[in-house]
Amino acid sequence: MLIGAHVSTAGGLAQAHERGVERGCDAIQVFNQSPRQWRPTRWKPDDVAEFLELMKGEAIKSVTIHAVYLINPATKDREMRRKSADSLIHALRMGDEIRADGVVLHPGSTVGEPHDEALPRVGEMLRHALSESDSCRLLLEDTAGAGNTLGRSFEELRELIDLAGGDKRIGVCLDSCHMLASGFDIRSADKLAGVVDDCAKVVGMRRLRCLHLNDSQTPLGSNRDRHAPPGDGELGPRGCAAFLSEPRFEKLPVLFEGPGVEGKAPAKADIDKMRKLRANGMRARKRRGG
Repeated sequence: MLIGAHVSTAGGLAQAHERGVERGCDAIQVFNQSPRQWRPTRWKPDDVAEFLELMKGEAIKSVTIHAVYLINPATKDREMRRKSADSLIHALRMGDEIRADGVVLHPGSTVGEPHDEALPRVGEMLRHALSESDSCRLLLEDTAGAGNTLGRSFEELRELIDLAGGDKRIGVCLDSCHMLASGFDIRSADKLAGVVDDCAKVVGMRRLRCLHLNDSQTPLGSNRDRHAPPGDGELGPRGCAAFLSEPRFEKLPVLFEGPGVEGKAPAKADIDKMRKLRANGMRARKRRGG
């Protein structure tokens, strides 16, 4: 398991890599541009080259890009669709440049439209974005289920994958906070195992490429996306330890997005806590013989 966090790209990609190393990360996640603005930014060739050289080292083994929050592949508004498609394509192309393991995307919102009309629009945009980029994976993130958001169940994620043509580049990113908030009880190793069984049956484990380990400020089924530091929320030490030691997650990057124990971006203390929770989870599984 590659334990890591979301880090800032302020100062460039090389600085993001350095922040990951300082925090003791095996993996990092970055935004390819400001997450709440449409204006695209492009990393300079020298910065990309330096980053790729740094990635040849053994410290950071995985980088993932998180697409901007404004993107809504489900919208039928023409201007919004254009901006969303352009931004998603830009993220995937940047992923190609830095050899990212994927671009994580929130599947969007129906904005009150019927699901059977909104879902095909998502599929259409995903197909288009993939056709305009080379090889970077597109990872659909499960959502907390608030309002009209899409991707709150494995069945819905599977439908989106199918509507996008089932391209092998399409994968899934599971967020522990979102899972709990949308009604998946993953607060123990046994309960998590059952949920992963369902994911395997519906989506397929080969599609699972990335994880977000965020604890939740709000309880099971709240449909509210409110992160807490690992072990400090409704998942608690037991739930986070189970998530970090689930055998089928073993080779995946698992990223904490924050806010951390300092109330800001993830810090080394948060990564150290994740490693401690993982060790606790591994010991508990060994005692149980599983």
